[in-house]
Amino acid sequence: MSKKTKNEKTKAPKGTKTPKGTKKPKGKDLKKFFQQAILEMLDHADGRGYSIKQILKKLDLKKRDDVKLATFTIYQLEDDDQIKPLKNGSFVSNRKIEELTGIVDHVSSRFGYIRLGEGKEDIFVKGKDLAGAVDGDTVKITLLSTRHGDHQEGRVTEVLRRSRTRFAGKIEISKSFAFVVPDYRKMHQDFFVYPENVNGARGGDKVIVEVTSWATDDRKPEAKVIEVLGRAGENEAEIHSIMAEFGLPFRFPQEVDDESKKVKEGITKEEVKKRWDFREVTTFTIDPVDAKDFDDALSFQTLPNGNYEIGIHIADVTHYVKPNTELEKEAYERATSVYLVDRTIPMLPERISNELCSLRPHEDKLTFSAVFELDASGKIKKEWFGRTVIHSDMRFSYEEAQEILERGTGTLAEELKILNDMAKKLRKQRFAKGAVNFETTEVKFKLDEKGKPLAVIPKVRKDAHKLIEEFMLLANKRVATYIYDMKKGKEKNTYVYRIHDSPDPEKVQDFAVFAKQFGHNINIDDASISQSLNKLMTSIEGKPEQNILEQLAIRTMAKAKYSTEAKGHFGLAFDHYSHFTSPIRRYPDMMAHRLLQHYLDEGKSANKAEYEEKCVHSSEREKRAADAERASIKYKQVEFMANAENRAYEGLISGVTEWGLYVEIVETKCEGMIRLADLSDDFYEFDQRSYRVIGRKTKKVYTLGDKIKVKVKKTDIDKRLIDLVFADSKLEKGQRDEKVERSGRGGRPRKGRKKSFED
Repeated sequence: MSKKTKNEKTKAPKGTKTPKGTKKPKGKDLKKFFQQAILEMLDHADGRGYSIKQILKKLDLKKRDDVKLATFTIYQLEDDDQIKPLKNGSFVSNRKIEELTGIVDHVSSRFGYIRLGEGKEDIFVKGKDLAGAVDGDTVKITLLSTRHGDHQEGRVTEVLRRSRTRFAGKIEISKSFAFVVPDYRKMHQDFFVYPENVNGARGGDKVIVEVTSWATDDRKPEAKVIEVLGRAGENEAEIHSIMAEFGLPFRFPQEVDDESKKVKEGITKEEVKKRWDFREVTTFTIDPVDAKDFDDALSFQTLPNGNYEIGIHIADVTHYVKPNTELEKEAYERATSVYLVDRTIPMLPERISNELCSLRPHEDKLTFSAVFELDASGKIKKEWFGRTVIHSDMRFSYEEAQEILERGTGTLAEELKILNDMAKKLRKQRFAKGAVNFETTEVKFKLDEKGKPLAVIPKVRKDAHKLIEEFMLLANKRVATYIYDMKKGKEKNTYVYRIHDSPDPEKVQDFAVFAKQFGHNINIDDASISQSLNKLMTSIEGKPEQNILEQLAIRTMAKAKYSTEAKGHFGLAFDHYSHFTSPIRRYPDMMAHRLLQHYLDEGKSANKAEYEEKCVHSSEREKRAADAERASIKYKQVEFMANAENRAYEGLISGVTEWGLYVEIVETKCEGMIRLADLSDDFYEFDQRSYRVIGRKTKKVYTLGDKIKVKVKKTDIDKRLIDLVFADSKLEKGQRDEKVERSGRGGRPRKGRKKSFED
């Protein structure tokens, strides 16, 4: 059981009946109370007039003195020209109402927030005031005179644009009607489906529905089934459901596939003459063992002066994908490849990504390169950017390259050793300049032939990964700097940068309080925040709280995004940074290639507004991909934990809310919740300031960072949620069948940040 320690006070009327439990103020305050209530009522009446009698009824006034004061207030508002009378004796608002435009963040069925844009305060909106708007919709709102906590309160007046009209979910069918429970956790209403719109679906199927009628005050939204995905719980149906939930494409349009097949392969002598020929220089790739689209390679040779020439060679995608083609349009629309647990949804068709552009070993390939001459200390002596042709001598997996680095022997062992030493020097230089060292723990799954998870395995990043990462960062940084420095003065050539602002001081303060619960101190001074965070990352390495604090530290940071403004990258401590090294899987890299070649050819600055629009689109698509990837991981985690209901796990309390304790299971990195309603030993009160709950009788405390033993009470595949209980709890009969509740914002830092900003 739970209860807030402080009750929120209602600060002003809402234009209707006085809420229960709210005391009307007295004297001058009561008059002001009536003024606000009457104005809000008429402001949001859509031009409809209210008589004095109707206004008094709306205000639910019964006492004679209240009626007299309210009536007097109406006439006074008329005298002040804030309201005006109509011929029929009713009154309408005479005020010009400021309307704002924003995007809905529908947190729970009870409330949502309207995001007005970067640097602007979110507006709180009650569920009943959303006017049928759902998460992601673009809406018009008017502001109310009331506040909810730190947020101004508002009301939606119009839905300008729907973010989506299709939803995935599970259908339940009765004799006279059906309804679909949406998978999307920010859609808080089920869809009503008439029998004639079921389209052959059976109860328990995963389906995609199209909305035919949006919700009103007294009606649920209505929809029709347009596709049956399969039985709920089956891997293919669930993954397709995630794809549909996030609007990911199931296949390439026929015209895109057809066009990809017509792209000519082979490299002509004329094309080679236009490029720097690296085919005789030692070149190799290092990629995941199951990768097929190798979009970057390294070349290495020692120069006569003792310096090293290191080439970072990137697949020349824009040689094959031309502007205004179907391939180009589809690449822009997708903007990024999406990596779900059991499949990749590529940005480009396989013929382009895995054949023509993939830098496969023992084949001549066209590349766009950044070539550096470095001395033994890692200092750049010369640099060159342009189109090249390479011939990869070797394809390493990360594991193979790591084994050679550790053993000191094997194919290209000497070259790998020198490159690894150089990468470590470059890395050290970055951190010395203020880069933040986030090493997040990601997970991968061992799946059977049907897609069921057999094991959850934390990914381990070793020197081979860091070697490639460091040289990709070098190329991305130097390309951006080269273009920025091309033109002197304030007017710079338009380019696509990857930017990352410094963190919000309030969020850093919140994170410092959070970390303090685990016994870690953070200096939140602007000048030392990077150094302090790096010290924290080092101190938590190998500790149970490592993953939680790493994830929350990243969420504390601003979100990296694409922009034509060269604002720098806080996390990497770079003044200028871009994405240049992955054009097979990222559209911004394709833009970077085109712009770089355009400026190398002495072209004029490109249209900034056009590229800014493409940057915004690419950032939105990146977020969609990250959300879908997280959803697929969560689905597999829940599926894995469903088979572990009788086992005790070591857990760490990772979040505390008024309704329960979030717990991360240390072994699998899965997160579930212990609901306070399931704690029968006491009545627990939520202390938001200290991230803890306290037993009213026993004074037992559960706080952020506590190590506890838990077991699974229930898993819910549809909502991708895990209910936990303490390992020594005895479940009462029927408890396992209770539904897992959806959760909204709670008493911990908000989620939603991308897991990493470095790539």
